[in-house]
Amino acid sequence: MEVYILTFVVLLVVILAMAVGYILQQKTIAGSCGGLGALGIEKACDCDTPCERRKERLRKEQQWQQNKII
Repeated sequence: MEVYILTFVVLLVVILAMAVGYILQQKTIAGSCGGLGALGIEKACDCDTPCERRKERLRKEQQWQQNKII
């Protein structure tokens, strides 16, 4: 039983140290580089015809890209 308690305490100390270090750095959470695009996957769903919600989102993304270029 002592081993379990000691392991739990060590894990808590490590998690606390990571949390304090993260708070002191004052960085925002960022995603990893690449994601699905790095794997050669162009879209998240494998549907040949996307649903209406997905089509609307794609339209908004295209409009945003066009406004960004201009």
